[in-house]
Amino acid sequence: MKARFNTFDIVCALAELKFLVGHRVNQIYDIDNKTYLIRLHNNEEKNVLLLESGTRIQKTAFDWPKSLSPSGFTMKLRKHLKNKRLEMIEQMGSDRIIDLQFGTGEAAYHVILELYDRGNIILCDYTYLILNVLRPHTEGEEIRFAVREIYPLSRARSTDDQPNMDFIKEKMREGKPGDTIRTILNPHLPFGASLIDHCLITYGLIDCKIGGEQKEDEVPDQEGQKKNKKKKNRNKEANPALRDFKFDDDTPLLMNAINDMYTMMKNGRDEPSKGYLIQKKEAKPSTDGNEEYFYTNIEFQPYLYNQYLKEPVKEFPTFLQAVDEFYSSLESQKIDLKAIQQERDVIKKLTHIRNDHIKRIDDLAKAQQADRYKAELITRNQILVDSAIYAMRSLIARQLSWTEIKDLLKERQEQHDPIAVRIRQLKLETNHISLYLEDPYQSLENDSDDELEEGEQQLMPQTVDIDLSLTAYSNATRYYEQKRTAAKKEQKTIEAGDKALKSAERKTKQALKDVKIQTTITKARKVYWFEKFYWFISSENFLVIGGRDQQQNEVIVKKYMREKDVYVHAEIQGASSVVIKNPSGEEIPPKTLLEAGTMAISYSVAWDSKIVTNAYWVRSDQVSKTAPSGEYLSTGSFMIRGKKNFLPPCHLMLGLSFLFKLEDGSIERHKGERKVRKFDDDTASIMTEQEESIHEDEEIRLESDGESDGDEQQEESSEKQEVAQKLTDLVIEEENEESSSDEDSNAFPNTHIKIEHNTGKVDIKPDPKLERMMSESAKNEDEEATLIQAAPLKVKKMEKKLKPQKKNKQQQQQEQQEVKDDKSGPKRGQKGKMKKIKQKYGDQDEEERALVMEILKSSGSGKDSRKTKKQEEEETFQKSKARNPQPKPKQVEDADDTPINDELDMLESLTGLPADEDELLFAVPVVAPYQTLHNYKYKVKLTPGTGKRGKAAKMAVQIFLKDKTCTNREKDLLKSVKDEVLARNIPGKVKISAPQMLKVKK
Repeated sequence: MKARFNTFDIVCALAELKFLVGHRVNQIYDIDNKTYLIRLHNNEEKNVLLLESGTRIQKTAFDWPKSLSPSGFTMKLRKHLKNKRLEMIEQMGSDRIIDLQFGTGEAAYHVILELYDRGNIILCDYTYLILNVLRPHTEGEEIRFAVREIYPLSRARSTDDQPNMDFIKEKMREGKPGDTIRTILNPHLPFGASLIDHCLITYGLIDCKIGGEQKEDEVPDQEGQKKNKKKKNRNKEANPALRDFKFDDDTPLLMNAINDMYTMMKNGRDEPSKGYLIQKKEAKPSTDGNEEYFYTNIEFQPYLYNQYLKEPVKEFPTFLQAVDEFYSSLESQKIDLKAIQQERDVIKKLTHIRNDHIKRIDDLAKAQQADRYKAELITRNQILVDSAIYAMRSLIARQLSWTEIKDLLKERQEQHDPIAVRIRQLKLETNHISLYLEDPYQSLENDSDDELEEGEQQLMPQTVDIDLSLTAYSNATRYYEQKRTAAKKEQKTIEAGDKALKSAERKTKQALKDVKIQTTITKARKVYWFEKFYWFISSENFLVIGGRDQQQNEVIVKKYMREKDVYVHAEIQGASSVVIKNPSGEEIPPKTLLEAGTMAISYSVAWDSKIVTNAYWVRSDQVSKTAPSGEYLSTGSFMIRGKKNFLPPCHLMLGLSFLFKLEDGSIERHKGERKVRKFDDDTASIMTEQEESIHEDEEIRLESDGESDGDEQQEESSEKQEVAQKLTDLVIEEENEESSSDEDSNAFPNTHIKIEHNTGKVDIKPDPKLERMMSESAKNEDEEATLIQAAPLKVKKMEKKLKPQKKNKQQQQQEQQEVKDDKSGPKRGQKGKMKKIKQKYGDQDEEERALVMEILKSSGSGKDSRKTKKQEEEETFQKSKARNPQPKPKQVEDADDTPINDELDMLESLTGLPADEDELLFAVPVVAPYQTLHNYKYKVKLTPGTGKRGKAAKMAVQIFLKDKTCTNREKDLLKSVKDEVLARNIPGKVKISAPQMLKVKK
């Protein structure tokens, strides 16, 4: 496979890149330590130039994965080249060195790209003084590639005139015997091996080599002659199809070929050329005999050379388009090649099973035939066999030693005893002897002249083991029994083998199908930009991201946090910096804030320590890198200025689930799955239910007789009380009860709610006492400045623990008295419900409940109170900004510049509740607060424990696969997710909880 540009490739590439002259540098990125991207723009036209040290230079249209944080070399390039115009791009002499000039005059900077050996990228000023170098090194004793050194322009090979015939003949004579013309000319001609081969094929010189014959007077002695002959023969064996180069006849043809090379080089400089991908055709393994082929790209060329005319070729309009396709498809080809190798392994395993089955059956058939032959020979030589048995028994009965028996047998054999001659071996340790038996009824003459009768087979002489404890007849019977046993075993083997083969073929087809599906899913899998962080999508469709370490915390705040986003952090050192992306700019609902707070606490030392603490949120403009005078902020540390909005204590409870990527046609079906639910919507839904129940009760009352007016008033008062209680407890139950996580709300009331009925209408009024108290507390708030440390600390003990608030008995008694006064008898079914509500919220007074509302940043109907408080907060923050002015966060161009609609559409295309008719592309594992996964189809609960992350992730996938509602497509998508991707977002050691988990473990 072709690895890098040759000289002719560089010439053709630069001819195509000339249109970039005049473009300005917009930004510079690094893909790895050798590959860099320069984004250029000219008016409305944008292009990306890719430089890889030692390999290539090209224009790319593909989205390459950029490094998370720019390297020092990238920052140096940005400092000197940003907003500079590309003034020149040319090749240095005829060498593989490219000079790119940005800017003019004394403000000019040169980027020198070397595409040979290990390669290099060097940044120089207008005098070619080296400002930075990617790979510092020395060449010899004089040339040094280091900062503050002058780049040696003279080292590049200059463009010489075309070599004459004398020069070519001299170089050909200097070649060693056996060397080809290309091997000799390649170091001396500024082309590449491919172009040289093309022209040599045109003139029939590709099969020429330097001859190895020697003259007779040059052979010093016989030994030297032998050595030269051996060397000459070895050269011929190495290249048997090559012929010797004839200087007189072949030199003119060689000069014509060199002229064509220079002509093609000139044409390549003058105008852009087409691009060609040379491919290799490989047969895919298959079990049904249908031939399928797979094409892999092996080379990219700017010209269709003669040596590739018979190969599969893919043509492109330009050379750089072919190069871009070649390098961008490398990963896809690796996936395909891996899949083909897996298919070959599966088919090889099936072939091995089939061959082993056939071999076992053949062995059993041969064993049956051999046993039958042995039994036939014993039967036809019964007298001889019995005589040998009786003779050996008599010798053993005389109590002779085994050595004496062998000596006696040898003596009898020398005397040509007919029985002793047939004994080939004594196996007295097993009470056996080996007799050489032949068919006495078939003579050699009959075998050659007469034909055997039908069904009769000739018995070839062979050695047969005889058991001395049995007679000849019994020995024959034993071999017949062995033959019948082998026949039964053969029949069972055939039957079992057929089942095994069918099972193996079925498994093989399924494995091939799985490999194909996995390959398709892997190719379709798109890695989103936020997957490098901790992330999840909130239950109200907000993207939440968090940093894995100090560097990512720094990047999230400086690169990805926008003006309308919200910053969330835990009240503990070393926690992850969490940002709620808010592309629409609307107010973020409290449910999403609480979920982000759960994430911030879970990805901190609180998880391993099993400590419940608080989290808070602030606006993006309250977060800065400006440290107080005399202090320094390390990587991942920030200053928080202004008021912090604390959230209620969050449970250390996460969940593992999967989001499925929807095909465009299936997105509309899932619109609004994660929408923001308004408080008014929840109230209206409750009122609708209440009105329906009231109508039902009225119908019942009309049908019933004998009810008094007092009973009707009692029922009416109980209905009023039920509506009041529902509206009062709606907000509190919203965040505290996990079972009600689907009742989202965009805004909660900032005040205690009083319900008054007026001719069937419900009025929601703010409590003036609580409103006055909250406004006074807002006025007394002072400016805060908090330092967020980046270094994580191990928390052994928590100095401050959360304590339950003391009960205000007097206020409780007042509330109970009011409830008693308002009661006129509970409605049927409401007595138990009211009892539970008392047990849950009986210890809360109005002040405590109002504080909970404030923490949740709810936005009920207390509009005047909320507006006053917000204005006072803004005034307080403006005063703090006047004292300590902070720079406004910049929107870095290389950040996530996805438009708002595109980002929202991206989130809408991911669903946790796929339908059977949906077309799913791939699955993305997600770790999120458990209340976020309420509507997801697959989910398990994760809490701090002792289990390993990888084992827990595998167990979760097995639980999902055992689900009866899991479709085949969903199973394929779940199996395609790699184990390391599954467990990478789990915070630490965990305990996994899910229904039916014990059955899955068994």
